[in-house]
Amino acid sequence: MAGLSPMMQQYLQIKDQYQDCILFFRLGDFYEMFFEDAQLASRELELTLTGKNCGLDERAPMCGVPYHSSEGYIKRLIEKGYKVAICEQAEDPANAKALVRREVVRVVTPGTLTESNMLDEGKNNFLASVYCKGEEAGICFADISTGAAYVWGAQGALGDDGMIEAFTRYQPAEILYNREMADRTAVWKYLQEELHCLGDLLEESDFAPDQTGIASQFGDAAKLLSTRPLAAAALSGLLRYLARTRKDGAARLGSLQLDAAEQYMGLDP
Repeated sequence: MAGLSPMMQQYLQIKDQYQDCILFFRLGDFYEMFFEDAQLASRELELTLTGKNCGLDERAPMCGVPYHSSEGYIKRLIEKGYKVAICEQAEDPANAKALVRREVVRVVTPGTLTESNMLDEGKNNFLASVYCKGEEAGICFADISTGAAYVWGAQGALGDDGMIEAFTRYQPAEILYNREMADRTAVWKYLQEELHCLGDLLEESDFAPDQTGIASQFGDAAKLLSTRPLAAAALSGLLRYLARTRKDGAARLGSLQLDAAEQYMGLDP
């Protein structure tokens, strides 16, 4: 970062923590994007690409959108399969002694939307979480716009057809998964080609079962997972992901229900 201006150093330090997102960096009344993010956003949103002095010989590519009308732009990026990290000014610029402190307050993803103008009022917006181990799998779904979470009821071995049945029923906008799930090529083909679902590969540690956290979140309903360790792992991964992407994400979930797959007639996708 040698030679970069202090503000650009701050931008790149924050961007380094959110490399899989387009960073909306608050500058006054605008969210600005720089470097590769600016080039991508200018193309996808049809924005004018300009430049900003950044301390280097060449100006940094730059584009931006007004913060008061940013939701429409964010929605378009989400619909195109991108994530957006919202970086706000964490102090009043008038009171800042030097560079204004900034921090990411939310990561907007397809499965974590709650804004009514970004959602289809006629359907749920589910975030799915899948933890596979050998032939077995635990699956859960959550719609944070309604506060409801569901555990897929099938236990034991779960083949590709069984997994596709679950996704057909809930049609998630986004799926969290572990590395073993990545081997389910037929399932992934269905998710990408039929549901156009965004996938997020989480670390194995994200799926470490957190029975205490689940019990704290859902009370007696957490007992549904007492004999479903893989489902508990999937739900733990989902709760940790929500905690990272939005500060109130996990707190929005208030109910946990068992969706017993055997109660429903299977449908051909």
